[in-house]
Amino acid sequence: MAPVDSKALIAKAEAIAREFEYTAEDVRKGVKEFLREMDLGLQNDGQPMTMIPTYVTSVPNGTEKGVYLAVDLGGTNFRVCSVSLKGNSTFTLTQAKAAIPKEMMTSDSHTLFSFLAQQVKAFVEEHHADHFEEFPDHHLQLGFTFSFPVDQRAVNKGYLIRWTKGFDIKDAIGKDVCELLQKEIDALGLPVTVAALVNDTVGTLMARSYTSPGKTGTLLGAIFGTGTNGAYVEKLSKITKMTKPGANIGEYDKSTGEMVVNTEWGSFDNELRVLPNTPYDQELDKMSVNPGIQMFEKRISGMFLGEILRNSLLALKDSAGLFAKADIAADAFLHTPWSVDTSALSFIEADNSEDLARTKQVLEAQLHVPAADISIEEARAVKILAHAIGRRSARLSAVPIAAIIIATGKVQPPPQPRPVAAKTDEELEVIDIGVDGSVVEHYPGFEKLLREALREVEELGEKNEKRIRMGVAKDGSGVGAALIAQVAAKMKGIENKVAGSTA
Repeated sequence: MAPVDSKALIAKAEAIAREFEYTAEDVRKGVKEFLREMDLGLQNDGQPMTMIPTYVTSVPNGTEKGVYLAVDLGGTNFRVCSVSLKGNSTFTLTQAKAAIPKEMMTSDSHTLFSFLAQQVKAFVEEHHADHFEEFPDHHLQLGFTFSFPVDQRAVNKGYLIRWTKGFDIKDAIGKDVCELLQKEIDALGLPVTVAALVNDTVGTLMARSYTSPGKTGTLLGAIFGTGTNGAYVEKLSKITKMTKPGANIGEYDKSTGEMVVNTEWGSFDNELRVLPNTPYDQELDKMSVNPGIQMFEKRISGMFLGEILRNSLLALKDSAGLFAKADIAADAFLHTPWSVDTSALSFIEADNSEDLARTKQVLEAQLHVPAADISIEEARAVKILAHAIGRRSARLSAVPIAAIIIATGKVQPPPQPRPVAAKTDEELEVIDIGVDGSVVEHYPGFEKLLREALREVEELGEKNEKRIRMGVAKDGSGVGAALIAQVAAKMKGIENKVAGSTA
């Protein structure tokens, strides 16, 4: 076998990397298109970016107190939490987790929701027996994180559209999932009220707003993890589809003039008007379970970045002889779709050693290419591709953040010549954003790369980018769900009581 031309290999890797360039002009075009699709979704149902009203009409400020329950049905596990809000932006959390028996995932609604209610019963009997002894008639308020597509029509009402993640319970389709859970809770005689239906992105926003420093409420909760989505605080007057004749809208508090909107931005630009579309993206989409949709998500989130890297490695192997010394069979992992985990990109990006030993180890672990058969030049070529894919992900992630800041009027205009001095950087209002997810947390330099793209948006520039404060909001499905239950209870004038306290 002829030796690989190292210079040609690196040159080809750099050429493929250039296909992942997402320029400043691309960012600006993306923001403009995102603003257009936001407006379409706020005005009309049935848009790719659905802009779902959540009926949550205020965000916490850190002074909230009380004990609330939260449950999370996100997949094969069911979690029950008790969250004690301390009123000073801090909280304590107690939780229990139960696996969903596989047969229940395809049974009937009574069997599943009865099982969930039994888990709530066991939890409150263990952790809140004293509460019910002191306040026998007081109902604990519960936030229900339900990570399946629903048509939400009130803060505590949402009709199941379809199951995902291996669930297939046909008699639950079209039913209000809050009502299904409440019915089984009532059958057990539990003094617990299902007060709110929660999307995990909205929970991220609420959790960050409660714990963020200072008096500024959080504008946006964003998830950059296995998938991506965002929820933000919008003026009610801009959600015009809620006021159209014949709109099927539930009750909500109009006094704040605001509502949290779940954007579902994973489906931004499914038509590919402005999104990049390399051959590696095209191959991924073709092999996905949902070709043609979630096109934004497929370019930036953890479920897909590893596959984009694998596709680009195949192109480098075919065109420049990557992994020439290794004996790679036709059915090897390199040729197997979805065999590369996105964590590989994080490990490779973090590897700054001279011999790139960690990169070689990752390739051996994930692709079964022996580290001893990988040259330094080959490892360097892989690192070039991994960096380009991760950088593009971060720069694309700046698009929805910039668009939402602009759309909500948070941009500080450039200073005009006037006798009064412009505000200093310290005097400008902070734009607080809560983020969560494995990509934003673990990919080295993700926020730095994202901020570089934000500065390239003309309406933001360096001055406005500096005003943005990003903080990780952990456990939106627990703390966030509890906080939405608190908001829902407050809307209904329900008094919170805490056992052993005069609160």
